[in-house]
Amino acid sequence: MDPLRAVHLGPRKKRPKQMGTSAASTLHDIRFQDLVLFILEKKMGSTRRAFLMDLARRKGFRVENELSDSVTHIVAENNSGTDVLEWLQEQNIKATSELELLDISWLIECMGAGKPVEMTGKHQLLVKESDRSPGTGMKTPPLAVRKISQYACQRRTTLNNCNHIFTDAFEILAENYEFRENEGSCLAFMRAASVLKSLPFPVISMKDTEGIPCLGDKVKCVIEGIIEDGESSEVKAVLNDERYKSFKLFTSVFGVGLKTAEKWFRMGFRTLSTIKSDETLKFTRMQKAGFLYYEDLVSCVNRVEAEAVSVLVQEAVAHFLPDALVTMTGGFRRGKMIGHDVDFLITSPGAAEEEEQQLLHQVTNLWKQKELLLYCDHIESTFEKFKLPSRKVDALDHFQKCFLILKLPHQRVDTDRSSQHEGKGWKAIRVDLVMCPYERRAFALLGWTGSRQFERDLRRYATHERKMMLDNHALYDKTKRMFLEAESEEEIFAHLGLDYIEPQERNA
Repeated sequence: MDPLRAVHLGPRKKRPKQMGTSAASTLHDIRFQDLVLFILEKKMGSTRRAFLMDLARRKGFRVENELSDSVTHIVAENNSGTDVLEWLQEQNIKATSELELLDISWLIECMGAGKPVEMTGKHQLLVKESDRSPGTGMKTPPLAVRKISQYACQRRTTLNNCNHIFTDAFEILAENYEFRENEGSCLAFMRAASVLKSLPFPVISMKDTEGIPCLGDKVKCVIEGIIEDGESSEVKAVLNDERYKSFKLFTSVFGVGLKTAEKWFRMGFRTLSTIKSDETLKFTRMQKAGFLYYEDLVSCVNRVEAEAVSVLVQEAVAHFLPDALVTMTGGFRRGKMIGHDVDFLITSPGAAEEEEQQLLHQVTNLWKQKELLLYCDHIESTFEKFKLPSRKVDALDHFQKCFLILKLPHQRVDTDRSSQHEGKGWKAIRVDLVMCPYERRAFALLGWTGSRQFERDLRRYATHERKMMLDNHALYDKTKRMFLEAESEEEIFAHLGLDYIEPQERNA
């Protein structure tokens, strides 16, 4: 059977109203006659329940003191659908398919809106099919089935993460394993975080994890610890670990990777100030820029700043190639409001190969003349048109690109407030520019949009499920022994037999 089912998604039949409504529910005017609520005290406590009941009644909702046949919605806090069904069975109450089981977040949103709001997946309490006994009478229409794929490219993951308490912990553990070059454990926690981000409901008990893919024993152990104690002892130990803290600090410097961080740690360094003051150390040009503009680069880039950089890039590119297309990629294309850098994909339908090769150099020279260029590292193209896609899921592309630090004047961000800024009057922003041939724009756009886990799983899916090879350059069908062309991301998904997923749903 399918692992997860929502209690009810179809239209609700009206129940005959029970006579003799409790006096408490009639003290206030009832504005919404079709809804009869019962708030479950289990795991909530009597004081909070009484407060919520009174508040809901003041907002015009009919709330019953006792569960009766007239109740249409049961609202619970920190309970799964299975928990509610078990409670009903303990009370010898038969649940029916007409009864809605909802999380308290739905009622809170209703009271905030002053009216009933739409019930979505994040509000509905799910019941495992294995926990549903024939005697409950609960029926679930086929459309309510929640089938969770092991591949992120078959899940829709928005920025509305219901399980931050778990995914934040997993990402810390994954990062620690990455610092220790333990690839297997790193991937295990990254995949677990990706799956939980896609869930439309919060995990509040271990029963909620049954049937969910990518949750191994180590992952479940962390989940159980957080459910029981509110935090993970393993995560707490990592955050207090001297090696982790040092690596986290060192790699926050632009141009510092794991090998350099390992070297500095073994040399006994623990702070950036002691590293900068040590005259025996030699820094790369990138690392020197990283230290010089450190405070700006470690602060987040917000969307307003990203849009201001986008205008700068489009103006410069249009100066040399008026028909060029400039697209902001990465997290900002997926709907994020903040990031650490801003990525752009540039392509031109009418440019000759020589014009494409010159463009990034022309753009950076223009910024240098305008004193906007703080750092620049050009990577020339090694792209080969007929080379097969890489077999590695994390392979970088071979397009021409440049890694930059740009000077973003404050007046470019907010003209009204620019005069209020003190100090240097600008902010250093990390910017990556990628130039790709026009016929490869769909593959490059898909790859540079991310997220990292989404792209990794998309390539794994292509290899293991479709016998194809996918990277930022092309899609190759190994069975037909031919390249598959695509004018858009939608066509790539179609070649792979996948439903198209919008960029804002790729935050795996």
